[in-house]
Amino acid sequence: MASVRIAAAQTPEFRDDVFAALAHLTTLVAEAEEAGAQLVCFPEGFLQGYLIDAASARQVAIDLASSEFETLLDQFPKTGPVIVFGMIESDGDRLYNTAVVIERGKLVGRYRKKHLLPGEKAFTPGTDTPLFTVGKMPFGISVCYDTNFPETTRAIADLGAMLIVCPTNNMMPRQRAEEFRDVHNAVRGERCRETGLWLISADVTGERDGRLAIGPTAVLDPQGKVAAQLLLGTPGLLVFDIPLTG
Repeated sequence: MASVRIAAAQTPEFRDDVFAALAHLTTLVAEAEEAGAQLVCFPEGFLQGYLIDAASARQVAIDLASSEFETLLDQFPKTGPVIVFGMIESDGDRLYNTAVVIERGKLVGRYRKKHLLPGEKAFTPGTDTPLFTVGKMPFGISVCYDTNFPETTRAIADLGAMLIVCPTNNMMPRQRAEEFRDVHNAVRGERCRETGLWLISADVTGERDGRLAIGPTAVLDPQGKVAAQLLLGTPGLLVFDIPLTG
């Protein structure tokens, strides 16, 4: 059976250190390319960090139409897999929690997180549901908390997608992180069962200021079962073959 090989990165958290984030991304993209992956997903807010207070977010936000972003694109690999990663985007006076799709150093498109947590008031919710393709596999993007809302993933399925790509960032207070250890996959599994889609998630890991991130970075099948997962709390790259059906 034909398949598309995809990957997801479970990474340390980078905060206001774009060049360190890019260096780490470049290393993992090369690893994914060597493994034959056609797509690799990085966490929510990966580029500048998951900075949610308005002042910090605005200070690091980047306009995708700016020369600053063009300069950053020049540093991306010109070969290898399609790259999906989270960033803080500015567009006029508005800020967005955005996932961008990069292919061979070019911006293919973006998805702006639709459902924002109470702490994400600095951001404007997105409204669009773009569809992308890697190989012969159409996919949509749902960022972290978006997967709590069935209508978000249903909109992706209605466009004909086979895969949900899910950048996440679950750096939480330690007790909450432990409480939610198994909740993330359970919620995402519901969305898979409802839509019949595969899902791949990428999360951060590590500790900071009494907070803990342990993942999960995982692949869920259309029945909502975990098909593959990285070890919780450990950086790494998950590679998996999604079968093409229909």
